[in-house]
Amino acid sequence: MSLSHRPSVRLLIASTSLLALGAGTAGAAAGVGGADLGAVRGYAQAHGLQRDVSARVAAEKPISGATPTARCGPGSKPETGRQGRVPAADYANGRAAAGYSCNATKIASFGATGGYQVHRYLDRTGRECAFYDSTLLFPKDAGKGAAGVTVLDMTDPARPIRTAVLASAAMQSTHESLRLNHKRGLLAAGMGSPATQVGIVDVYDVSQDCRQPVLKSSTPLGILGHEGGFSPDGRTYWVTTTSQPGITAIDLTNPSVPSIVWRSETFQSHGLSLSADGNRAYLADTGSDGPSGMRILDVSQVQKRVPNPVVKSVGFLTWPEVSIPQNVLPVTIKGRKHVVEFDEFDSNPLSYDPKSTVGAARIIDISDERKPKVVSRIRLQVHEPAARLSDQQQDPQATNGLQGYSAHYCSVPREVEPGILACSMILSGLRVFDIRDPKAPREVGYFNEPLVTSANPRERGAYAMSAPAFVPERGEVWYTDGNTGFHNVKLSTRAWAPAGRYPAAQG
Repeated sequence: MSLSHRPSVRLLIASTSLLALGAGTAGAAAGVGGADLGAVRGYAQAHGLQRDVSARVAAEKPISGATPTARCGPGSKPETGRQGRVPAADYANGRAAAGYSCNATKIASFGATGGYQVHRYLDRTGRECAFYDSTLLFPKDAGKGAAGVTVLDMTDPARPIRTAVLASAAMQSTHESLRLNHKRGLLAAGMGSPATQVGIVDVYDVSQDCRQPVLKSSTPLGILGHEGGFSPDGRTYWVTTTSQPGITAIDLTNPSVPSIVWRSETFQSHGLSLSADGNRAYLADTGSDGPSGMRILDVSQVQKRVPNPVVKSVGFLTWPEVSIPQNVLPVTIKGRKHVVEFDEFDSNPLSYDPKSTVGAARIIDISDERKPKVVSRIRLQVHEPAARLSDQQQDPQATNGLQGYSAHYCSVPREVEPGILACSMILSGLRVFDIRDPKAPREVGYFNEPLVTSANPRERGAYAMSAPAFVPERGEVWYTDGNTGFHNVKLSTRAWAPAGRYPAAQG
């Protein structure tokens, strides 16, 4: 299997950027996509990072076909080309500067940078806050005054007020690990990077006054951290390694005195999520024993705190168009258990190859855990093979393997009957899909505000990478863009059913 199919490629590229920054070579690290890719290839080959996973189903023809496009209502500023595209011509004629929206209106923005996670929380007194990691690649964005996790008072959703920046060790370099547990009011992150970090895990209590989180512990327990996840009861924070096998379960029964309850060097996962009862872990498996895909683990003994717990693989699934599995969301739709899995980038982030596959997202039926099956794909027209071979290659950043027309994170407003799915699709911005029929998802709205001017041309376009958060009672979606910061976007009822249908998720 070629280097281009390894998830460690992305890690090495960004790590090279970090090394270049440290050495002062601004040219090589001017942007996340500005790494010396030749050096990355050489490093990877020299260190034996080309692992043969020929069992992957790459030989099969990827299933194509874009998700039906949204029907835009009054006040929209629709895209001018194919679904998800920001054409080069729109930069030249000024259209891109106006942004693109469909059944969505911007309520507010804050800051100029953003990372991978956005969370919304109501504390015990009813105060409303937003938390988001403010950098795509620390310390790349540190010069913009953004290092750390930003805390916003959202009392007035049209006027976010920054009340704190969490600058403890892990919070300055959370990468994709920042997670919030609503039940206990705990905000946690494992110090991570595009590769791995030393493993410091910071835990904050946000339950009393979300505007001023209180640090409860900072410990080196998140071994080789990259991404994270919470058990719904808030007792366990999970850290994944990504670049090699490794998952760590950390007990937070007493958040001031955390401890490791289980550590695996068998399973390799980018991100993960847990079932409502905490007995199943859904992994974005990046090659535990061959192909990448979605894996289900029985973690019930960890959840029950059985001494020396045994964790078993229950089911696994891959798909022809797999790129880099990012994370998995459990959802119940019409009483049937599913997961939404989403891949990041395309299958060759080292360099643009129009024939590489864009993984995007899919809905998987897991009612039979041992035989999960894909029931639908969620894709944009710009992800399709014919579009990748077309003139869209001339669009700013379209051929940047670490930006480009592809997907990164998705989220839902609640696990049971979520109604909609919101995804950050990098150059295509925030995309919203109706998933009430899991076999026939359709796009219902979008919002994209690309950066059109920059001293560094590599920073143009959108860089939407974050998992969005939701305010169901107001019809709002919060997300961040690496180039333009935090955005509060209100969806019209054409895109999202009236507020009474979807009460605020607090568990």
